[in-house]
This record gives sequence, C-alpha cells and structure tokens, in this order.
Amino acid sequence: MDNSGKEKEATALMAEAEKKVKSSQSFFGSLFGGSSKMEDACDLYGRAANMFKMAKNWSASGNAFSQAALLHLQMQSKHDAATNFIDAGNAFKKSDPQEAINCLNRAIEIYTDMGRFTIAAKHHVTIAEIYETELVDIDKAIAHYEQAADYYKGEESTSSANKCLLKVATYAAQLEQYPKATEIYEQVATHAMDSTLLKYSAKDYFFKAALCHFCVDMLNAKLAVQKYEEMFPAFSDSRECKLVKKLLDAFEEQNVDAYTDAVKEYDTISRLDQWLTTMLLCIKKSLQDDESDLR
Repeated sequence: MDNSGKEKEATALMAEAEKKVKSSQSFFGSLFGGSSKMEDACDLYGRAANMFKMAKNWSASGNAFSQAALLHLQMQSKHDAATNFIDAGNAFKKSDPQEAINCLNRAIEIYTDMGRFTIAAKHHVTIAEIYETELVDIDKAIAHYEQAADYYKGEESTSSANKCLLKVATYAAQLEQYPKATEIYEQVATHAMDSTLLKYSAKDYFFKAALCHFCVDMLNAKLAVQKYEEMFPAFSDSRECKLVKKLLDAFEEQNVDAYTDAVKEYDTISRLDQWLTTMLLCIKKSLQDDESDLR
C-alpha cells in the first residue's frame, strides 16, 4: 500500500474513532457501554496514528496519539495517557518541535503525579535536546537539564544526574556564568575521584573547573589548582594540570608567546575541542588586554 492509501485508511480510522466518542457521550450511548466505546475509540486513534506514521505524516500521527491520550485521561488511565503523549511527542519531533515539547510536558506532569521521577527526568532530557538542536534556546535547555538532574538525584541516580549537570556546566561557561560552571565541575570531579570506574575522568573536570576560575581571576585559579592537587594527588601528574600551571606562569610573566606555545604543545597530543578552545581564547584575550594596559 502506498503512502496515500495508508493516509486514506488512517483518516477513515480517525472518523470511526470520532463517531465512537460522540456516541459514547450521547445519553443512550453512556447508558449502554459508554466506556467500552471510549476504549474502542482509543484503539482506533492508536491504529490511525501508526498508519499516519507509516505514511510519514508526522503531524497527523502526533495529533492522533494526542487524541488517544486525552481519551485515556478521561477514563482515568493515567499510564496509557502518558505513553500516548510520549508517542505524540516523538511524532511531532519530526514536524513541530514546539508541539513535541507540549506533549512531552503533559506526559511529565502525569509521571511526576504518579511518582515516576526517573521517567520524568528522561523526558526532561529529551525536551532539553529539542531546545538545544531544534529551537536553539539554550536557557530553556539548561532549565530542563537542571530539572532532570534534580529528579535523578532524588532517585539516587547520581551518574545520570551528573551527565545532565555537565551539560549545564558546558553551557553556563559559554554564557560566562563561570561560578555556576565551576561549582558543577568541582562537584562532579569530587564524585568521580571516589569511584574506581570514574577516577580517570576526575582530572578533566578539575581541569575545566580551573579554566572557569581562570576566566574570572588568575589568583583564584592558582588557589583552586593547589586545592585540587591536595584533594586528588593524581591531578598533579596529569598533562591538564601541567598546562594550567604553564598558563598561570605565562600570565604572571605577561608572556603571550609562552601562553600560546603551552597551548600548542598540549594540542599536539590532546586535540582541543570547541569548548576548551573558547575558554583558552577567553583567558588569552584577558592576558593580551593586561599586556596592552601595561604599555
């Protein structure tokens, strides 16, 4: 069956579902098996949604899933309603990101009401990703990552919470909210260094925290590095710690060339990603500004 055939069949199923809903709401319909008609209508909406999905008509599929969700809510089937809102959100993701967010938020309300916070957190992450990639609203993405982290923490899922918090820290630093980013990196690093599996990543988080300090104040960064070395002696031997110390020396000597050389040397072994490049350029700019002030 081609797509237009599937769409026709789906449209017929939608019409049949609507008929069932209307007859269940009439006086006689409600006397004679109103709730079974509602269940039939839910089933028809679900089938229509899947047919639209096969025809790649995402908006119509999302709308059919939403109709099923609203009927499930009327029948007090909260879990089924939430599942249908999620299906609607996933369909709308491909055609209408804002409507996808609306559906996912409805599902989250139901899940939190039921005390299902881990599932609610997972869908907050999905919303954050839509804001990140589709709607490019970083403040809203941060808010949803923070909410997800809160719910994960409450359910003792620390590693899932930290994953969300690291996203928050990445964006906070880019938005020049350095104290917020520093606090998260320190918190995640402290958790990592106590774990056999995560120990190796602690140095990266301490490195990022030190760079966030550096963007605010050189002396702060110096004190922070000393503190991190005391907390986590393995940090001292890391290439990341050695780089920060070289940068601090270059800053003290007001030596832009030494700063650039240290970054280049590090980059030959460990490629700098976009985030690190931005942070290191921010620090270099303040060093160049200081240097020109002295002239």
